[in-house]
Formats: sequence, structure tokens, C-alpha cells
Amino acid sequence: MNKLFSHAILSLFLCGDIMTGRGIDQILPHTAPPQLFEPSVRDARRYVELAERQNGPIPRPVDFSYVWGDALEEFRRRRPAVKIINLETSITDGGEHWPGKAVHYRMHPGNIPLLNAAGIDICVLANNHVLDWGYTGFAETLETLHRSGLRTAGAGRNRAEAEHPAVVETAGQGRILVFSFGARSSGIPEEWAAAADRSGVNLLPEFSATVADRIGAQVRELKQPGDIVVASIHWGGNWGYEIPARHRQFAHLLIDRSGIDLVHGHSSHHVKGIEVYRGKLILYGCGDLVTDYEGIGAYEAFRGDLGLMYFVKVERDTGRLAGLKMTPMQMRRFRLSRASPEDADWLLQTLNREGERFGTRFNLSEDGSLELRMEESHANR
Repeated sequence: MNKLFSHAILSLFLCGDIMTGRGIDQILPHTAPPQLFEPSVRDARRYVELAERQNGPIPRPVDFSYVWGDALEEFRRRRPAVKIINLETSITDGGEHWPGKAVHYRMHPGNIPLLNAAGIDICVLANNHVLDWGYTGFAETLETLHRSGLRTAGAGRNRAEAEHPAVVETAGQGRILVFSFGARSSGIPEEWAAAADRSGVNLLPEFSATVADRIGAQVRELKQPGDIVVASIHWGGNWGYEIPARHRQFAHLLIDRSGIDLVHGHSSHHVKGIEVYRGKLILYGCGDLVTDYEGIGAYEAFRGDLGLMYFVKVERDTGRLAGLKMTPMQMRRFRLSRASPEDADWLLQTLNREGERFGTRFNLSEDGSLELRMEESHANR
């Protein structure tokens, strides 16, 4: 064991989808053209109307901190060293919508301070919306993010760039490396895969030992003592608690053979089960955090309006999980608010039910967060 890093802890924030386009874009200081190409909605402002019909008026324009709401106080209280999000939005006011896709998200580049307002460090981009507005919109997305000081992973101007991790050197807590991957099962078109001479996303060809070994070679080339390595994966459908066996097997392979310390899964619009495998955290589906789905009537039983802020502590010398607390949140009037005690309990019961197969259990803490029972969860692995 490297004594320099013994017992040192890295703290980080993770969440699922952050969708700042469409309706949310329309309440911000700058707005992209509202035209949509969806089967039933042709104007992004319609999503604002639906949310207002559900929960009351939304001020316009709002400032860049508005959408984060109570999440900002949680960031100040928890003080994670690194904040990682799945940014499921193209950032452009131009481009051409991708033909054949039912939904296209974009946020005006002038609204990029929205991400800066929350102090986001890394945006993972290997998802099914980053190229919604074509290669021109994608180029503007990358340029806007990088110009704002945000690091990206999972998409780039070629395959090498898409495969390269985002790297953050923290103040006194070492480095974190984030590799980002997308799977076809999440709705990513095959033609979005980055190539040697084509921009695009880091698309997984399959969930196999061969792919895990290839990722392991990339990790070993870059990982240094004390580094924590995250595999952020956009996989699976939007609804349903089932975790495919191939997802679980691949997550285990990443830990066993690839040198991954934490698996950050997303794509589901609701929270899914959590596993601790060989002391390493696997989040199979983090659920949505910021969306404009308020007022849309469908799948209410999954409570897509509720989300979690995941605050994770990891041992730097081993990569093992040292603690997990999650703050229950609700999206209301396009603003994050602390969930009610009743809704927090619903999330708690859901996590405990879905965690039974993994041996993970959670408590409601005095501060209102949901906390992993560490000893019990580690005892099962």
C-alpha cells in the first residue's frame, strides 16, 4: 500500500441525466429556436405551459442559478471535490436536427453559465442526445463546454478524443479519471460512433471480456497511484427496474479486469438498484435530476419527478467505497427542491426493495439524506 495515500478520501458528486434544453432553455436568459420535430409537440414552449399547468407560474427569464434551487445549498454543505453529470443536451442555437429521431434537445450556448453556476467539473457526453443537432451542433457543443472550462468525456472530434478520459486534479485529494461510454440499448444511433476520421461518441460494441480488457489497457496507460477511475455508462431503456444480466456482468468485469473503481450508470428516468461489488460502488441507474418532463402524463408510478444527488466517498489508496449519501430532490416549476419526507421515504423504500438482490440496505439519516449501510453492504461482498 502506498502510505502517501493511505486512508485519504476523495469526495465526489454524481447524478443521472441533466437535460437543460427544450422547455428549460426557454425560461433562461437566452433561447434557442423553439421549433421541435416531435410527433405531438412542435414548440419547446409547450413544455413550459405543461409544467405551469401542473404546478403554477414559472418566472421568465430566470437567472442561471434558478434551476439548481436547493441543490446549491447541498453542494455548499457536502463540498464534493469533483462534480460529474451526464449532460443530455446539445449546446447550440443552430445545426440541423438529426433525421429519424423523435426527440431533439438543445440549449442556447449563451446559457452555459447554468452549468458554471453549480460548479460542474465534468460532463459525460456518450449519450443519445449529444448529436441531436448534427455535427455542426456537436462541434459547437464541444467548443462551448471547453471554452467555459468544463471537461468532457465520451465524445470528441475523433475516436481517440472520444475514448480519452476527463481528468481532474483536485486540491489535496488526488486525481479523478472519468471514462464515458454509451450503449446502443440507450437509443444511441450506430452512426454516432466516433471513428478515426469522424466525430462522435464512445460507443460500446458489446458487453464482453474483450471490451473490458481493451478498456483496462487504456486505464493502465493513464492511471497513477492514488487516482480514482470512474466508468460512466449510458445504457438501457428509460423505464423499468430490471437490470439486465449483461449489464451486471460487464460492471463486474470493469472492476475485476479494467481497474475501474466506480461504475456510474444512467439512462433510466428513475433511480434503480445499487450494488457494492468487492468494495466498489455500482450505480446501475441514477435516474434523472434536471428535466422538463413536469406535467407530462406517463409512467407516473416510477415517480420520474424525484431524483437523487449522489455524494460518494472513495478511499484513494484502494478505490473502495468509503461512504454514500444521497439527497432526495424533486423537480417542480423547473427548479430542484428538497423532496418531502413522504417522497424521501418512497425513494428509500424503492432503493431497499431494488437493493435486495445485491444485499444493499439504506437508512434515512437525521439530515434527511439516504445513507448506505456500509458494514452490511460490504459484508455481502
